[in-house]
Amino acid sequence: MTELEQYIHFNFGVADDELTKIASLFEPEVISKGDFYIKSGAACDKLSFVQSGFLRLFATRHEKDITQWIFSKGYFIGDMPSITFNVPSRWNIQALSDTVLYTIQKDSYHTIVDTVPRWPEIEKHFLIHCFTIMEDRIFAHLSMSAEERYTAFFEQNKELFNQVPLQYLASLLGMTPETFSRVRRRQQP
Repeated sequence: MTELEQYIHFNFGVADDELTKIASLFEPEVISKGDFYIKSGAACDKLSFVQSGFLRLFATRHEKDITQWIFSKGYFIGDMPSITFNVPSRWNIQALSDTVLYTIQKDSYHTIVDTVPRWPEIEKHFLIHCFTIMEDRIFAHLSMSAEERYTAFFEQNKELFNQVPLQYLASLLGMTPETFSRVRRRQQP
């Protein structure tokens, strides 16, 4: 069983026969470090599961990059508004390391319901999970100090601190690199 299949089975309780059908729609894809999965202004025509590697979701505003998220093993990536509503993506997704993905094309994604009739229920569960993650991030930004955000994020994502440039983590946490460095120094024993 691939990690994609394990993720779907564990998180959505998909039966083996449905799991095989869903997984068969995904193809392996490799993105080299520095290459883009999607650039802002382009239409996103795929959804992918990260098998290995790191990717950064960011936008550029006033000549400054704003990191929205860092994806690592076990995350899905794509631009759902672009896929669903056929609008240009506002985000860039760039590989921070050589990255291996399982990718489903937009046309195949929209036909999953033909293969797996209970797909709308599975998709709803997935979207609620994504919404919850986003809601938790918003709550953290509104209610936590910089040190509390750093600590909470570090506890949940330790592997990123040795793999991802720290300025990206600072941006993700809503801090300047200088504030991030000060907080980081205070957190270390």
